[in-house]
Amino acid sequence: MRRTPEKGHGDTVAYLHAMLGELRDMAEAERFDMLAYLIDMAYTEAGDIIRGRRPSRLGKQERNGTA
Repeated sequence: MRRTPEKGHGDTVAYLHAMLGELRDMAEAERFDMLAYLIDMAYTEAGDIIRGRRPSRLGKQERNGTA
């Protein structure tokens, strides 16, 4: 079963995804490799949320790895 962003959050995560893509491109153009990598990780995470591969929010136990 695919998970989708919570109601009303789809536009927000889509916007974040687009902005993160632009920030990543800017960081790469300036050769800020570590910054570009970290932004790319956030970009990938936002994309996964959009595609339903990850929940938009993790519970406390899941976040701490104690689930």
